[in-house]
Amino acid sequence: MESRNVEVIGVPTDYGTCRRGVDMGSSAIRYAGLVEEIEEMGYDVKDRGNVDTPVVGCVDSDDEVHEVSRRLRSEMEAADGDPVHVVLGGDHSLSMGSVPALAEDRRLGVVWFDAHGDYNTTESSPSGNVHGMPLAAVTGYGEFSGGEFDCVRQEDVAVVGVRSLDEEERDNVLDSDVTVYTMSDVDRRGVGEVVEEALEVAGVDTDGVHVSLDLDWLDPDEAPGVGTPVRGGVGYREAHLAMEAVARHSCRVTGLDIVEVNPILDVSNRTAELAVELVASLLGRRTL
Repeated sequence: MESRNVEVIGVPTDYGTCRRGVDMGSSAIRYAGLVEEIEEMGYDVKDRGNVDTPVVGCVDSDDEVHEVSRRLRSEMEAADGDPVHVVLGGDHSLSMGSVPALAEDRRLGVVWFDAHGDYNTTESSPSGNVHGMPLAAVTGYGEFSGGEFDCVRQEDVAVVGVRSLDEEERDNVLDSDVTVYTMSDVDRRGVGEVVEEALEVAGVDTDGVHVSLDLDWLDPDEAPGVGTPVRGGVGYREAHLAMEAVARHSCRVTGLDIVEVNPILDVSNRTAELAVELVASLLGRRTL
């Protein structure tokens, strides 16, 4: 990492069909010792607390998504210097604030670790859940409330580990210039090779890479406390290997989203503790 400064900010959103519990994820990750772990690695850490987030009950609200995204973006852009931003969810809609903030005045690449494509639009989504739309929104595919979030070129984005796509969402992905590696690719080629290639996609000709990590990328046996679990994800060592590959790569990491941790569904805070471990691996934690 070029910067030894880290800023942590929480976004306790849960914009699903009904509240599922992921709005408590940022608290669970902090309770698992995130700040202390990063400080032990020699980073200067500033925890900026949580973005003020209205509770939206059982209905997504475009107005609320816009407002929270603007608040997050404003907080991130107010950071001193150019720290590595660690953004704690909350659901994945927060990336509609974090990615535009980091793409301001730079060409940003994105690596998206997720069981889902998050490439729905308001027209294609069968559920209407906005946490299934953020990657489409930031790459300008379709129009989520007028395209305010469009900030990243599709060819600068790689999605790793997808194994669940809605029918029309699949067509959206195939119609885009986003590079997608399914779990079949990971199984066949190995997570190390796939992640290295994904980093090349996101890191070539860009001014930095943002990593967005949904904990449902892992298999539910490893990460039981997530908002929308899908069987067949990566294992514990594969996940660490992926984050270690990011840490070793020559690309400049500008920030990291950690999303969809749900302490209500978790077992003894295992998933939040795993999230802390993975952040440490991405920031350079090594055995030797």
